[in-house]
Amino acid sequence: MDTIASLFSFITTPVSWVIVQFHAVYGKIFGPDTGWAWGLAIVSLVILIRICLIPLFVKQIKATRAMQTLQPEMKKIQERYKSDKQRQSEEMMKLYKESGTNPLSSCLPILAQSPFFFALYHVLNSIATGKTIGVIDEGLLESARKAHIFGAPLAAKFTDSADKVASLNASLTDVRVVTAIMIILMSASQFFTQRQLMTKNVDTTVKTPFMQQQKMLMYVFPIMFAVFGINFPVGVLVYWLTTNVWTMGQQMFVIRRNPTPGSKAQAAFLERLQKQVTHHKKVRGRGNTNVIKAIVAKGRDRNEFERKFINGLTKAGLAAQTDGSVVEGESPVATATEDGAPAAGGGAPKRQQPKRQSKSQRQSAAAHGTAKSEGDADSDAKTSLEKTKDEPEDAKPKAGGGKSGSGNARQAKSGQRKGQQRPKHPSKK
Repeated sequence: MDTIASLFSFITTPVSWVIVQFHAVYGKIFGPDTGWAWGLAIVSLVILIRICLIPLFVKQIKATRAMQTLQPEMKKIQERYKSDKQRQSEEMMKLYKESGTNPLSSCLPILAQSPFFFALYHVLNSIATGKTIGVIDEGLLESARKAHIFGAPLAAKFTDSADKVASLNASLTDVRVVTAIMIILMSASQFFTQRQLMTKNVDTTVKTPFMQQQKMLMYVFPIMFAVFGINFPVGVLVYWLTTNVWTMGQQMFVIRRNPTPGSKAQAAFLERLQKQVTHHKKVRGRGNTNVIKAIVAKGRDRNEFERKFINGLTKAGLAAQTDGSVVEGESPVATATEDGAPAAGGGAPKRQQPKRQSKSQRQSAAAHGTAKSEGDADSDAKTSLEKTKDEPEDAKPKAGGGKSGSGNARQAKSGQRKGQQRPKHPSKK
């Protein structure tokens, strides 16, 4: 570890300078020789580094999701060229290039903060051996050696001997209890961070080897921290515990606000968003607007949770628009057809199904229709008699005439209803 730390000695001066500046601030509050002043200086160093690494963290999220999307294609390439490893590697690189994905992007935050981690280890190790380093002079060195966190010196390790711990004005029991608790907290925070990633923010509709790898890392990383943690000084354990807690909180924020599509976190997020939108009848926040805009643009490619979200808005009488907003209508409107394609004009009113009638209602309606038909027939007969009286003599049909018969035949063929026969004129009898 000392050899690796010496490789990053070029960055020890900037790291020590930052620690000294924070120590000067906290020393005025808690005292320059206290563990609070030096411990909070290390915590502030972590926060400063992690804030600078936020752009890399965002890139890591995008790279991880892109890798999840490519897993089915990668599996096909592995099965197709399983006997030709060189061709398999070439096809993999071609796939990465076409999709613009870099597998190393998911490791960028860890790689970027590694120099600071080893530089801090080098600084604390020099404090433990009584050597000045960077901007830490004799006065600051003596102050750092006096600083204790819950009875454990910043430069003490779990594996240190009793004589070495005694030279730092501490007991071996205090050092091992404090370091053991910090190692357990460090491993637990790493396990919880990886577990919430696997259980909440992974697309459950796609089963890929990537998920198995992440599940394996969920158990491997905590074990690695427990094994290597016994060789870390207390100050480095403070650094690593702080960065693990920061990562856990940062990931919880991302999972809650920007979950992976198809994951359980997305289902919970869309459920909260649906309640908020239906309550206020509008979309609040630019981020929520962008989410709805992306869901509407997917059309038929929406997943199960996104379709449920759109249907929920529809039942509430709201229609999602292409710009991410929602409009309210007098009746529920549909923003998508059954196959998931968006309807023209923001949706059309749903077709109302006729209500089913009971047997007694159908019989009553049938009896009423029969009576109405008989009444119509009597009315037609009266009208025919009145017309017969008013017609001129030469316009009346002749008895036994062919035209009347052929007219009645044509009327029957045309599907017209045949009325009651007209009575013969008294003069023709």
